Amino acid sequence: MSEAPISRSPVRPGTATVRDGWEVDARIAAGQLTLSDETPLAKVHVRAPFDRASRAALGVGFGRTARADLGTGEVLVIGSGPGEWLLLGAPGTAGALRAAVEQRLAGTGEFTTVLDLTHGRALVRLTGREAATVLAGVCAIDFSDAVTPDGTALRTSLAAVVTDIARDDRSGVPSYLLHVERSSGQYLADALLDAGRPSGLEVTALRGIA
Repeated sequence: MSEAPISRSPVRPGTATVRDGWEVDARIAAGQLTLSDETPLAKVHVRAPFDRASRAALGVGFGRTARADLGTGEVLVIGSGPGEWLLLGAPGTAGALRAAVEQRLAGTGEFTTVLDLTHGRALVRLTGREAATVLAGVCAIDFSDAVTPDGTALRTSLAAVVTDIARDDRSGVPSYLLHVERSSGQYLADALLDAGRPSGLEVTALRGIA
């Protein structure tokens, strides 16, 4: 019997292991400032008319995030642009998540598109009290709590790459999900590690959505 195929992120793992059908980094950071490759998370992209019935059905407006249960486990819904949403779920749930979203939007009467982008995009998470300092080294956005608090979503240039950013704090600690084209994944990870080296940034294993 042939072995199941292994999916691979564009971000190269230092010490590789397989989790949920993906090759991921097995390292566990000892420090308080970490970068994790979250590319294996299910990624479903939605386009629909801005600020109408689909927005109400998804429960999240432009520039904000919220957690929801669509029947596939906990999902992070990100209002990534006007009439655009990115939904992140546990690895391996993309098909079920896409179906659940399509069902939820079917009753809106609006023309919508729902796409599975899981293998076509890269996603990393930067977590720690000094995370905003690291981001300031590669981006001109003000990442202070007053300007970009927990639950903020935005699209900007990060290290000269167009990036969707969602602040999604973990147990009160600042944490940022950074979503880019697959081809830019390794470049962005390297840029963040370079910017975070003075602050002690370390690579750690996949953290997941919960």
